[in-house]
Amino acid sequence: MGSEPDDIEIIRSVVRGDAEAYAVIVRRYQDRVLRLCFSILGGMDAEDAAQEVFLKAYDSLDRFRMEASFSTWLYAIAYRHCLNLLDKRNRRKTESLDALKEKMGERADSLAAEPERSGREDAAAAVRPLLEGLSHDERAILALRELEALSYKEIARTLGISVDAVKIRLFRARAAFREAARSRNFPRPETV
Repeated sequence: MGSEPDDIEIIRSVVRGDAEAYAVIVRRYQDRVLRLCFSILGGMDAEDAAQEVFLKAYDSLDRFRMEASFSTWLYAIAYRHCLNLLDKRNRRKTESLDALKEKMGERADSLAAEPERSGREDAAAAVRPLLEGLSHDERAILALRELEALSYKEIARTLGISVDAVKIRLFRARAAFREAARSRNFPRPETV
């Protein structure tokens, strides 16, 4: 029984016209890309974003230089795509809030300050507000290192920064996460 072809073999096959071979790439990376999109976008539109990432990657395969690993190249596309979506979302929110303020005056500010819902949540739901309190860059670098277990070098290639910058950003993101957890009195995990 033969093993599955590696990413480079599949990409060469797709570039030569075997579009069906791309399904192997999608199956291989769909969970990872979805997790990255989810960590950056906070769940909103993550599935759509992941699908769009695979479409963008497919359309750009002929430009993949095969110098870095395919996963690093794919994560870079996902990262940039999610940041673009956030920029668009933030522009819409700002425009909507400005229109609402214009229409409702000071009442708009009180609506925006509505308290968050409370109650029992599972561990993932409890961590989500902590992550949402971080910047997009902090969430992305934590996801790439902690969820995807990328090396510093792979993260540097993905984000287009130096390894030293990765270390600094990761240090700051972890500190911001710890501070967010402390400020919300998030319980520390028990040691076994």
